[in-house]
Amino acid sequence: MTPELSASYRCAEEVARSRARNFYYSFLALPPARRRAFCAVYAFMRCCDDISDGADTLEDKRRKLRTWRAQLNAAADGVFNMSPILPAFHDTLRTFSIPADYFHWIIDGAEMDLSIDHYETFEDLYRYCFNVASAVGLVCLQIFGYTDERAKKHAEHCGIAFQLTNILRDIKEDAGMGRIYLPAEDLAKFHYSADELRRGVVDARFQRLMAYETDRARQYYQQARSLLPLVDAASRPALWTMMEIYGRLLEKIARRQFDVFSSAVRLSPPEKAAIALRALIMRFLRF
Repeated sequence: MTPELSASYRCAEEVARSRARNFYYSFLALPPARRRAFCAVYAFMRCCDDISDGADTLEDKRRKLRTWRAQLNAAADGVFNMSPILPAFHDTLRTFSIPADYFHWIIDGAEMDLSIDHYETFEDLYRYCFNVASAVGLVCLQIFGYTDERAKKHAEHCGIAFQLTNILRDIKEDAGMGRIYLPAEDLAKFHYSADELRRGVVDARFQRLMAYETDRARQYYQQARSLLPLVDAASRPALWTMMEIYGRLLEKIARRQFDVFSSAVRLSPPEKAAIALRALIMRFLRF
């Protein structure tokens, strides 16, 4: 590995260490080469999110995403002098045969956040979740390693489960940015309005709505569990860690009677560290 490439991986690892609140714990359970690769792709995806959620004007955000998309294309072709993380990103794409299309889908999702502030149906929301999360799952799958093509559909479902959990956790924050991800048809089903959601109204209608959405997420987690035996054995502890952290987060939301407005719902660092420790034990026991 050249000094330039080593420095690029160190830069990506620092981004992941400082910004990946949940995923970084799963990275720890991976063999070193795969851990570096995860940090490289995470750093790339983090940039997409930062642009989409930043304070710039909409036009500036669109321009920056167009620029980042162009840099993705250049990096895929071996030109990567525009950002310190891109040499590591290029090396990861090449080493793990990750299609650049997956990252184009992720950028598509970031662009959706700039033009769409609500979704009428779950089918509409699914396309967004696929872009911002299932595409990430497909990227992860390439790094994890697999041989059975069924793994791709399960990785898609895993991404949907994770993103639905994020949506339920971040309702207050997203509403503050003008975004409502819960489908309008679901709000209507429980006679709960978008305005009430923006105001943080927690009542029996909201709890029934959230229970409905939580059950939907659980169904996707159930389908995603079939992915575990299909990835390389060395990667299973890391995937288990991701599923465990996000699954526990979903259940914590339910235990709080779905009050996601009064305070942030998250796992504590000791909880996540305990999960990561179990994953490391699994790794050495050949889980």
